[in-house]
Amino acid sequence: MNPNSWQNRREAVAVVLSPHNLRRTVCIALSVGTVFFAMNQLGVILAGHAGTIVWLKAVLTYLTPLVVSNIGVLSATRRPVPAGPAERTT
Repeated sequence: MNPNSWQNRREAVAVVLSPHNLRRTVCIALSVGTVFFAMNQLGVILAGHAGTIVWLKAVLTYLTPLVVSNIGVLSATRRPVPAGPAERTT
């Protein structure tokens, strides 16, 4: 069994939180999030017009690539569930 693969939710959380994957997904979120933040929210914030909604959007700008990169990690590391006796073909 590969420790960097998963079949259930507990193992999926362990894969996402493993230092290698966490470091990689956080770096992706910071780089992509910063580009999107600069394009979408920086002007409003620098102009002094940032309210609660703008700050919430800024947080989501970083969370979105973090979630997407973790979905990519999980889709690439999922172990198939073994077929049951009725599902096996001979």
